[in-house]
Amino acid sequence: MRTEDVLAAIATGLWRWDNAAGIVTLDAEAARLLGLPAEPTVLSEAATRARLHPVDWNEIYAVVRLAVAEGTLAETQVRVVDGEGRVLRTIRSRSKPLVTHREYGEDYELIGTLQEIVEPQAGALTGRSPVAGDWRRSREAFLLDAGRALAEARSTAEVLRVAASLSMPGFSPDGLAVFGVDGDRLTIIGHHGNPDNAEGPFTDMSVNTDYPAAEVVRTGRAIYIPTAREFHDRYPATWSIVKGFGRQSWAYVPLIVAGRTMGAWMAAFKNPVTFTPDERSVLTTVARMLAQALARAEVAESERELSLGLQRSMMPTLGPEIPGMTVAARYVPTGGGLQVGGDWYDIIPLPGGTRVALVIGDVQGHDVRAAGLMGQLRIALRAYAAEGHRPDAVLSRASRFLHGMYEFSTAQGPTHPDQSDPGEDSDYTVPRFATCLYMEVDPDSGTLDIARAGHPDPVIRTADGTALIRQTAGGLPLGIEADSDYPTTRVHLEPGDTLMLCTDGLIETGGHDMLSGWTRLRPVLEDNTDLSLEKLADALVAAVHGPSSHYTTGPLADRREDDIALLLLSRDSAPVRRPPRRTVLTIAQAEPEQVADARRQLKALLHDWADEEQVDSAVLMISEMTTNVLVHTDGDAVLIAEAAGEPGKRRLRVEVADASDELPHKRRPGELASSGRGLVLMEMLADAWGVDPRGEGKSIWFEIYEKGAAG
Repeated sequence: MRTEDVLAAIATGLWRWDNAAGIVTLDAEAARLLGLPAEPTVLSEAATRARLHPVDWNEIYAVVRLAVAEGTLAETQVRVVDGEGRVLRTIRSRSKPLVTHREYGEDYELIGTLQEIVEPQAGALTGRSPVAGDWRRSREAFLLDAGRALAEARSTAEVLRVAASLSMPGFSPDGLAVFGVDGDRLTIIGHHGNPDNAEGPFTDMSVNTDYPAAEVVRTGRAIYIPTAREFHDRYPATWSIVKGFGRQSWAYVPLIVAGRTMGAWMAAFKNPVTFTPDERSVLTTVARMLAQALARAEVAESERELSLGLQRSMMPTLGPEIPGMTVAARYVPTGGGLQVGGDWYDIIPLPGGTRVALVIGDVQGHDVRAAGLMGQLRIALRAYAAEGHRPDAVLSRASRFLHGMYEFSTAQGPTHPDQSDPGEDSDYTVPRFATCLYMEVDPDSGTLDIARAGHPDPVIRTADGTALIRQTAGGLPLGIEADSDYPTTRVHLEPGDTLMLCTDGLIETGGHDMLSGWTRLRPVLEDNTDLSLEKLADALVAAVHGPSSHYTTGPLADRREDDIALLLLSRDSAPVRRPPRRTVLTIAQAEPEQVADARRQLKALLHDWADEEQVDSAVLMISEMTTNVLVHTDGDAVLIAEAAGEPGKRRLRVEVADASDELPHKRRPGELASSGRGLVLMEMLADAWGVDPRGEGKSIWFEIYEKGAAG
């Protein structure tokens, strides 16, 4: 008896589906089950589709794709309809996909059976849920909810929390785990439903380990294990670790994004699950959504980490305290995307003494390019300040620096790989300007030398609580012209006064112009005189971004936010130290005998110094320093000596400045050498020493700390 006759006797037909050719071949019984005459026939794919319920046809495609990907049987049940769309019968299809290699790539053929279901009892093989009808509708609703929840997750922790809360229709897992790949090692990204220390044996597992998740990562194919016996037989090396969890069935599904296997997802069940095609389809779909959600979360977390890293590197700490003054600073990005922009502040120690420079600025725009330009400009300003230039010279050089960047990029042609036409506008060659305010602070006297490049004027709140805008001279924003002039304005900060420097984002955010924005901020300054500087900075930011800001919108229609940089400087109301002793002497080239006067003045300055040997050392060093200026340069030497602090804990600082740019070098003179010992002596006798370049010339200095003084 032929096989076809046996199958026909039990109402089972044979069929073959050539996916590449789009042809379906049916035997007589298969044709009858599809509502056609009971004779062998060949149909097109479209004609076959017309005999099946449209919802079930889509189901067939999903099951077949899953079977091809996993190399398993494709099993489903479909409804046969007539020309009017009425359901004639329900049939079950079981087929095996065979991958075929053709000239244009891989394809597949399906060879299987069709069998009528007389009384459809659509139930899952677990006996816990139906396989068709309502189960399909609940499955579709579940997948929609899962996709929406995973799409809204913004971090890896949120993705894992959503995955743990998913309740799959009819066969919810009791334990979940997400495995990642780090080189050739398997890692645990997260897990749920397992003991807290459950990840221990799996934390640093090789991808070559005899474990299902490792095999899934190696092959990219899902593994379904319906029984504990099968797990023991297939993976005996790791069964001893797994059996303690008390699970009966396991599904290990690859997490694939853009063709790359980024890990594996494990769903473990305490009750036996046979993993029907419908159940495998649900697990595979969830794994795909989970992989995409994890990939999005990884990108978002990388961007956040990059943003925070840029912000931390570009926003400096306030650094050492300024004697007699208090400083507070804030930086608030606009939000959205990378949390960096073109606003910045900086505090720069200046060469010689306790003077510092406060800088605040705003590069046009608040994107990555603005942040990059801000970093370059900030470094340039620090370099010019360290050379000892005055505020006007610092801003003039910075403007020339920023303007020269665009002259160079325009001369070199396109600077971005996507810009092929040199005449085409590009964001990388369009000039950007920057506003800036540079202020040199003398803490001892409270004087502020301010140079301003298109930046908002500073605000001073006096000791009695009155806040006023301090008008200062200014020039064009940096980068507009190569040679710009920036006049300097001197302001005196009295004890108890507070100075505010800010970028325009603090004033104009919320639809304000400069006038209405200042009207909003002035009460905050004047009504909070009892707050510390840190709390005052928080109050100013809250006035712009806090709840009250919704009721203080400005007259302009444009409500766009901008980055904010804020610097507050307050001078203490009482002096914190004694006035220093100081002597200044100019030693001319034609009057070398003044070197002896310098020695006498220094001894007089240190008449009550505790250690006579230190005084002798200081006298010896200034002799060497001033004599070297007279011998090796053509200009005069300017000597500044200052002793500051309480008796017994004082600090002596001596500077000798000249107009020569040639820096001294330390040498090792021989016994009979007549020169070259100056820096060697300073290294041996001074507690600290150095050479500082100035705007014109240099300054050589040393410090000696009285016995008991802190360096």
